[in-house]
Amino acid sequence: MAMTIVVAPFRLTAATGLHKGDRAYQQDQVEIISHERTQGSVIALVADGMGGKSGGRKAADQVLLTGRQIFERFVPLEDDPADMLRQVVQESHLMIKLTAITSEEEPHSTLAAFCISPNLECDIVHAGDSRVYHFRGAEMMRRTVDHSFVQRLIDEGKINEEAANTHPQSNLLTGCLGTHADPPIALWHIDKLEFGDSLMACSDGLWHYFTPKEIGAILHALPPREATEMLISKARQRARGGGDNLSLALARVDPLK
Repeated sequence: MAMTIVVAPFRLTAATGLHKGDRAYQQDQVEIISHERTQGSVIALVADGMGGKSGGRKAADQVLLTGRQIFERFVPLEDDPADMLRQVVQESHLMIKLTAITSEEEPHSTLAAFCISPNLECDIVHAGDSRVYHFRGAEMMRRTVDHSFVQRLIDEGKINEEAANTHPQSNLLTGCLGTHADPPIALWHIDKLEFGDSLMACSDGLWHYFTPKEIGAILHALPPREATEMLISKARQRARGGGDNLSLALARVDPLK
């Protein structure tokens, strides 16, 4: 999916990508939603579901459904986008737990989301090991920090980023949606996006195969739709038949020409 939104004096170009990888089931879900009443306001959502054959997909579907409903009620430039994203985390968490009561599965999900406002402010939230990256041109400005066991080892200085990627417990999360514990709510605000800035939300099935420098080079060189296709293609090659579901939502701010 690709979209272009024109709001004087900028153009917002966006794309999503989704691939089952080498798994039997697709448990990732991704969507970029343009606000029905306010041009230039968008939300991007990535959910990586876990739990049973269909449990993970139900959890990811619930995240997207909840995000859509909350964003529909949101009033850009009046309501606080950080509060809206916090609500998406909390309500998705509760809905997934309710789903678990009526099934034998244990559905859980990560969440990585960003909301861009018409004034080019941006708010970000995540829970789990799905990430949001902010690039300025080819340079990574910042990314979210995973709620995972290996990230805790990195923080404690026991392993480095490179070792984390091949650690046997790299898939263990310390926080996500749908568990007995309250979900982590990690918020981040960008005061003003600039022309050439890109935001990318993605699941670990994608970011696992790239350095930030590689991602930045691709996002800077290609329009969002082509960049999305290139990232999925390269991730599939590097997975060598053992790849997870992967998903990404990408948006770039450009000047009107």
